[in-house]
Amino acid sequence: TNLAVSLALDGAKAGVLDADIYGPNIPMMFGLEGQPRIEQEKMVPFEAFGVEVISMGFLMPEGEAVVWRGPMLHKAIQQLFTDVLWGELDYLIVDLPPGTGDAQLSLAQSVPLTGGIIVTSPQAVSVSDARRGATAFQRLEVPILGLIENMSGEIFGTGGGEEAARLIGTEFLGSIELDPQIRIGGDHGKPVVIEYPESETAKAFRPLAQKIAARISVMTMAPDPELRII
Repeated sequence: TNLAVSLALDGAKAGVLDADIYGPNIPMMFGLEGQPRIEQEKMVPFEAFGVEVISMGFLMPEGEAVVWRGPMLHKAIQQLFTDVLWGELDYLIVDLPPGTGDAQLSLAQSVPLTGGIIVTSPQAVSVSDARRGATAFQRLEVPILGLIENMSGEIFGTGGGEEAARLIGTEFLGSIELDPQIRIGGDHGKPVVIEYPESETAKAFRPLAQKIAARISVMTMAPDPELRII
């Protein structure tokens, strides 16, 4: 959420697709609710803080659990691309569930991807999962744009993200401190980069977005007519 809003604050046209079908919490983080309206037989994404947003969470009753097998999940993710009236976006950020499951495979099979961003907290168990996620992207031939260390600080430690980036062989994009303001913003639909723009945490998100945009610019300089999605 904060990454997409940071891109929008820098003048980009950004969107977020919530592909975490089993735990669609992006609407809460953007402070959105209700069902999308229909135009041209397609769903119109919500907009908040300059970002277009679509999520299965808009289509499900509050608290409803999704109990789907792989083929149904695959179809749902495809429809969030094809049955949505997206604008002319510079970036479409896809929020994936943790791990290396059906959502990642369905995404890689559905659309051409510019790259994946690996997010890990510093502790060893999270770093181990992040390395598996990176391996999955590599096997799916999805380039890795870089790695972010989340929840860095005294509780979970520091440095795990840098070590993971070294082991994976990708760029370490930076760290986000464990900050209550992020949690408060996520709970109340007010991203920290909007609610507390002068905070150290907000100032950490902005260069992260700029680094990712720069990486994508370099990668997309090669001639390729396909739509590019992150």
